[in-house]
Amino acid sequence: MTKLIQAILTGIFFTFILDFFVFLGIKHNYIDFYEIDLYYNILFADHQNIYFFAITSLVIGFIFTYINNTRLSFIVIGLLSVVSLSTLIPTVGYSLGEKLLMKKNITYNDAKYTYVGDVYYDGRTQITFYDYSLEKTILLKKDLIK
Repeated sequence: MTKLIQAILTGIFFTFILDFFVFLGIKHNYIDFYEIDLYYNILFADHQNIYFFAITSLVIGFIFTYINNTRLSFIVIGLLSVVSLSTLIPTVGYSLGEKLLMKKNITYNDAKYTYVGDVYYDGRTQITFYDYSLEKTILLKKDLIK
C-alpha cells in the first residue's frame, strides 16, 4: 500500500513539472503573442485535462516505483522532458497553442452586430476575437453574445 501511494505521488509530482513547461510554452509563445490579458494559473487550471493528467501520472509513477531499471526511468523522463520543454521553442509553443485554443472562421451575434473572425482565446467571461471586417482584435463579453 505504501509503494502504491509513493507511485501515485511521484507520478503526480513529475507530471506537474512536465505540464508546467507545456503551459509555460503556450503562455509565452501564443497568449503573449496575441497580447491576451491572462494569468498563467488561469490558463493552467482551465485547460488541464484531468484524464490525461491522471493516466500520465500513473504511468510515470509506475515506471519510477515498480520498475527497477533506472536507465529506463531516465529515458522515459528525459523524452517527456524534451517534449514538454520543446513548447518553449516559439514555433512549437505557438502551434500547440493554436491547436488547443484557436477556433477559425467563427460567427457571433449580439444585440446589434454580427462578428465574423477567429477566436484567439475563449476565456471565463470574455472571448478574445479577431474580427475580419474590423481587421483588429476585440474583446467580446460572453453574456452578451448569442
